[in-house]
Amino acid sequence: QVQVAESGGGLVQSGGSLRLSCTTSGGVRSVSVVGWYRQGAGTQHEQVARLQSGGAPTYADSVKGRFTISRDSADNTIYLQMDSLKPDDTAVYYCFVQYSDGLGYWGQGAQVTVSS
Repeated sequence: QVQVAESGGGLVQSGGSLRLSCTTSGGVRSVSVVGWYRQGAGTQHEQVARLQSGGAPTYADSVKGRFTISRDSADNTIYLQMDSLKPDDTAVYYCFVQYSDGLGYWGQGAQVTVSS
């Protein structure tokens, strides 16, 4: 069973930055798709950023120009750099990884709170 874990969440003031990290016990070399999702209080589960192997990243309109998704094969980590954070970005952020065999795995989530 592949284990996925997020880290790097926390409390930040509006306008600040955070970087979320996602590690997977299965490594990232054979990962075909990685994604970051979030769910805030009273809101639907939302795809924030997605990166398909060999493709360009895609972002939700609400985070374009502020968030950046990346992956580092050297340390088996997927990142979400979040800049110019707003209170509306407050949510639990989840990492999703899908391997080339089609199986996908979710992390437990990391809380991000942006104060005004």
